[in-house]
Amino acid sequence: MNRSARERLAEAGDRLRRPREALGEAPRAKKSLGQHFLNQPAICQRIAGLLRAGEDDAILEIGPGPGALTREIEALPHRRLVLIEKDAHWAKVRQEEGEARTEVLCQDALAYPWEALEGPWKLAGNLPYNVASPLLWEIAARCRALSRAVFMVQKEVGERIAASPCTRDYGALSVWMQAHLACRMEFTVGPGCFTPPPKVDSAVLSFDPLPEHARPSRPELLASLLRLCFQQRRKQLGGVFRRQGREDLLQRLEELGIAPSARPEELAVGQFLALSGCRPDGASPVSSPASS
Repeated sequence: MNRSARERLAEAGDRLRRPREALGEAPRAKKSLGQHFLNQPAICQRIAGLLRAGEDDAILEIGPGPGALTREIEALPHRRLVLIEKDAHWAKVRQEEGEARTEVLCQDALAYPWEALEGPWKLAGNLPYNVASPLLWEIAARCRALSRAVFMVQKEVGERIAASPCTRDYGALSVWMQAHLACRMEFTVGPGCFTPPPKVDSAVLSFDPLPEHARPSRPELLASLLRLCFQQRRKQLGGVFRRQGREDLLQRLEELGIAPSARPEELAVGQFLALSGCRPDGASPVSSPASS
C-alpha cells in the first residue's frame, strides 16, 4: 500500500529537523568558528611545500577541518603530525581517516599550552579569521619550540603582520610579530578556493624565529608599551607618555635620540624593543624578509 502524502511530508520534515551529522552528511561550515575550508589541492601543496619538512620533523596543524591540507602534510617526510581541531565533528573524522603517525587533539588552539612544546616543531594551518590575530600573538611569544610556521590568514591581517614603519598597516601586531619572527608574505588566495567562499582575499605567510638574543627579553613590557602607544597611534609619543605620567618613557626617548614629536607608526621594531627596556639599544633586530 502506498504511503499517504501526509506521511511522506512528515518523514521529510523529520529529516530536515535531524542534525546533518546524524544523516551521515558533513556539517556546514560554522560561522561561529570562522570556518572556510580550502578546496584546492594545488594551494594545499604550495602551503605544505613551504614547511620544508624533513624526515625528523614534528609538525602541528591548526584547524584541519575536512583535511585538504592535512593530506598534503601527511604525504611529506615527517616523524610526527599533531592536529588541533576545535570542531568535534572534524576532530572525529580526522581521527578516523588519519595515518598512524597522526594524533588528533579536540581542543581550542587559543587554549593550547604552546610553551609546553618541546623540541623543534613546524606549524601550519588555514587559521579561522576570527581568531588568527590573537592566536598568532600567543604563538609568537609562547612557542619557543617553533622552528618554522606557514599560516593562511585574512589578507588584511597578513598585510598588518608584514607591514613596515610609516605605512597605513603598521601597528601593534606588526611590531609584536616582527620582534619575535621573520615574517614573509608568500602569496595570496582568492575567495573561490574556499567552501564557503569568504568575502575577502586570504594570504599565506611564512614565519621563522629570530635568534634568541634578538627577541624581547621581557615580552610583557613590550606588550604593555604597544598597548599604550597604538591606542593613540596618531598622537605624538611625548604627549602620550606625559598624559600617562610615564616620565621613565620620556627619559628613554631622550636617551635613544627619539624625538618626542614622533608618532608610534614611525618607530622601527628595534626602537620599540629599546623603548620598552627589552633591548639595550635601538638597533633593528635581524632583518625580516617582509620589510626588505
